[in-house]
Amino acid sequence: MDKLGLIVKREYLAKVRNKSFIIMTILSPILIVGMILLIVYLTKVNDGEKRIITVLNESSFFNNEFKPTRGISYVHLRDISLSQAKDSTMTLGYFGLLHIPEGDDMEEVAQSTYLFTKENPNTTVTEGLERLFQKTLRLKRLELLGVSSDEFTGIEKPFVMNLATFDGERSIKGITEIKAFIGGAFGYAIMMFIIIYGGFVMRSVIEEKTSRIIEVIISSVKPFQLMLGKIVGTSLAGLTQFIIWIVSASLLLFLVVLFFGIDLSVLSGETSIAPGPVRSASEFSAIVDEDLLPYTREILNIPWGLLIGSFLIYFILGYLIYSSIYAAIGAAVDNETDTQQFIFPIILPLMLAIYVGFFSVFSNPHGPIAVGFSLFPLTSPIVMLMRLPGGIGEGGVPLWQLLLSIALLIGAFLGIVWLASKIYRVGILMYGKRPTYKELFKWLKY
Repeated sequence: MDKLGLIVKREYLAKVRNKSFIIMTILSPILIVGMILLIVYLTKVNDGEKRIITVLNESSFFNNEFKPTRGISYVHLRDISLSQAKDSTMTLGYFGLLHIPEGDDMEEVAQSTYLFTKENPNTTVTEGLERLFQKTLRLKRLELLGVSSDEFTGIEKPFVMNLATFDGERSIKGITEIKAFIGGAFGYAIMMFIIIYGGFVMRSVIEEKTSRIIEVIISSVKPFQLMLGKIVGTSLAGLTQFIIWIVSASLLLFLVVLFFGIDLSVLSGETSIAPGPVRSASEFSAIVDEDLLPYTREILNIPWGLLIGSFLIYFILGYLIYSSIYAAIGAAVDNETDTQQFIFPIILPLMLAIYVGFFSVFSNPHGPIAVGFSLFPLTSPIVMLMRLPGGIGEGGVPLWQLLLSIALLIGAFLGIVWLASKIYRVGILMYGKRPTYKELFKWLKY
């Protein structure tokens, strides 16, 4: 154990004293804050872009439909020809021209209407215009059937399903997806840490192997101790860097927002909402209470203690499993180029966990796919964290599934570390040959 502690200390100090480590530790928070500010700026620029569409309405229909929104304004043209309207629109640099020809039948006029643009318009513009025409056409069709405007308004009133549990508690639409996103953020952090710092372990092993310093170290330390020391030392250095990033980036962002008055609310998507009538403070407060407070209450009711505790368990075990595999690969090859054939099979379970996990947990968090991926050791650190915001027990993850997932993860950790140490023990002293999968299986038998 004394030797293991020395190896861990050596690896940790070697990483944190490295110039590139220090530079990235200092620069990364600045780059992170800069990226956030760039996104805010680009979002404002994007939302601030106003499309102007000229409207040449030669019919007696669709006279009051085209009202300005946050993204589109309309300029009405009168008493000019279509060619003149096109020339005027292009000369003024407007986005497009909406031509509504004359006619006695609304349906025929709508079918003959064209939107002329310099380039193909995006679906947001076309779908918005289509909704305007569709609503007016639907109202006209219903009037022909004897339905009045007031009756049409009642018909158009949207229906929202009331949701509740068997215990009588009100359920909220979309909260399952929000919880899955929160758990997925924890899982994504694990995946990124594994990929970044697992690669550090692999490169560290390759460097010592190619410099032949490993031959000196291995004479006084068991290969298993050396491999485990590298994994733990590198992970501690990575945690140190992550903590510094989070604290310094949060502080820097707070200071930038405080001193420069930057509005981060544009990131929430609120600016994309079309402007409506101005509401009083009491009305706005009522809307917030009715719409946002149930979601806030549900988020606060997430078992954060369980989620954070489970995150630490899955984080440690998941990283140890994958970094052991990275260390074994580093010992088996002579340079980083030779690792490419082995990297994809390692990353594949992590990719499946993220993408399949999101789809399965969103649609059915208790379905066989979600349960299976949350139990399988190579994907459970990510998928189980997506399910855990729902809690333990009824309506959440059954306790036996959580305990079985952790037990399988511990068993997989012991098994994979044991197998990886066999590959590490043989490969660390082999040079000049790129190993195949067949040779790796042979090394497991030694």
